[in-house]
Amino acid sequence: MFRSSAEAVTPAASKYLQQLCKHFAHKVTCEWTPEMGRVDFPFGDCRMTAEGDRLTIACESAEEEGLKRMQAVIDVHLEKFAWREELKLEWRGLAPQSV
Repeated sequence: MFRSSAEAVTPAASKYLQQLCKHFAHKVTCEWTPEMGRVDFPFGDCRMTAEGDRLTIACESAEEEGLKRMQAVIDVHLEKFAWREELKLEWRGLAPQSV
């Protein structure tokens, strides 16, 4: 499995988590609360948490290309939703990890 994660510090962490999940729910399976979200993309799974002013996003895919695609999709949408803040995620991890 290929895994990566990123964090964003923003007073709107819960708002962006919910906004991302609601948006993705139009095309893929999603579940969310104000504090946690799960998005099942065809190319991997994404988990999000909002704690205070911290939005944490963790992605996992069987393929490196799937992980990169997931990161790109999340980056584009978060940048659109958070355009006033100019949020940019810095992803950590890409190497395959054993389960």
